[in-house]
Parts: sequence; structure tokens; C-alpha cells
Amino acid sequence: MKTAVITGASRGLGFGIAKNMLEEGIGVITISRNENIEIKELANKNGLSYNHFQCDLSSEKDVVETFGKAASIAFSSGIEKVYLFNNAGTVEPIETVGSLPVEEVGFSVQTNLIAPILISNIFLHHSKESKIPADIVNVSSGAGEKPYQGWSVYCSTKAGLNMFTKTAALEQEQAGTNNKIIAYSPGIMDTNMQGTIRSSSQEAFHDIDRFKKFKENGDLRHPDVVAGAIVNLLLHGEVKSGEIYHVNDLI
Repeated sequence: MKTAVITGASRGLGFGIAKNMLEEGIGVITISRNENIEIKELANKNGLSYNHFQCDLSSEKDVVETFGKAASIAFSSGIEKVYLFNNAGTVEPIETVGSLPVEEVGFSVQTNLIAPILISNIFLHHSKESKIPADIVNVSSGAGEKPYQGWSVYCSTKAGLNMFTKTAALEQEQAGTNNKIIAYSPGIMDTNMQGTIRSSSQEAFHDIDRFKKFKENGDLRHPDVVAGAIVNLLLHGEVKSGEIYHVNDLI
């Protein structure tokens, strides 16, 4: 048996990943503020394992406690492989440096960068102890490789996540494990995050009109399609650890 652990699974890309994994016969553990009952129903319909945990990813204490429990279930007897998707994230604050709200900066760094680092640390520890291999996918962004006005915090956290991915992958390779850690840049999708971007101000985010046109022109991909691309790579392709995969290269 295999198990997938997915953060931010109640909607958007995380929801799509959960559905794709279940359709591939893999049980899921979802971590999100709100439980999506559709995932539970699909798991029950397919006779697959399902667990859900609520967690405040901006709280280090909550992350350590919750993912310690999730990892104990994921790396249990009879499991042959674990997949971890660090998917949850926030694009806010959308604001220029000098006008950044302090609390939102802290929340973003904790959610987008510190939480995935802590979660990966917990899962790689459990992998070593249980001798069950793990594949970790850190959901990144093109903003981690290119600066956007108004997104200084978001760009910085995603750039940091990319480097963490590469470094952790290097360490696992040098340790001789079978664990693989990659980053996935999903591109522009029709999700709530895009709605947040479109509702920002022109002053705070100069590219707002371009992002509004993405929606108007139908350029936003459905998250299920984007989720299917990374799941297909993991389960049926050849994964190169440390790589930053872009959705355009997989679809």
C-alpha cells in the first residue's frame, strides 16, 4: 500500500491532487483548515484509507504536533511508500516593501517556507526510522525564479523553498536513501489565489491588469489538470530528485 499526505487539500490544487491519488488507488491523509467531504466519500467509495487533520501551518507548535501524528499513520506497518505534497500557501501580503504589514509577513514566511521545512524534516525522520521511502513535492511558483512587483514576500518564500528542495535532495542522495524531493511550479490556475491577486490594488501590484486578462481570456488551467500532471510524473514517470518541475514541461 501507498499513502499520500497533502496540505491545503480542501480546494484548488490540493483537492485535485487528493482526487488524482485516490483514483490511482492511493489512500490519503489531508491537512487543511476545513475538511472536504468529497475526498472522504471518494476514498470510501474506492475502499481506500482516509484521515483528516486540522492544522494552523503558521504555528510551529501545531505543525510539529499535527504532522507527527500524520507521519505515524503514514509510515505505519504495511506501507511501501509515502508521498508528501507541501501544497498549502498564501500569496499575501501583496504590497510594496516599506508598506508591508508585519503580521502578514510573518504568516506568509511561516506558511510558505517554515512549515514545509518542518514537515519535510518530520517525514524524512520517520522515513529513516521506518525504512519506508518518501517522495516529497514542494509546490513552488514561477515567482520563486522571477521577481514581481508587490510580491517581495511571496517571491522570497518560494525562492527559499526551491533552494531547500535542492539542498534536501542533495543530502538524501549523499546519504544513500531512496527518498526524492522535488519542487513543482504549477503555473496559473483557476483558484482562489488568482481571485486574491485580481482583487489587489494597482498601486500594490502593477501587473494586476495582466492577471485579470488571464481570467477573461480563459488562460487559467483547471487545478485538476495541473494536479494530474504531477501525479502522473510521480507514479508513472522518472523523477529526478532536486529538480524544479514546471507544469508546461509536463502537459
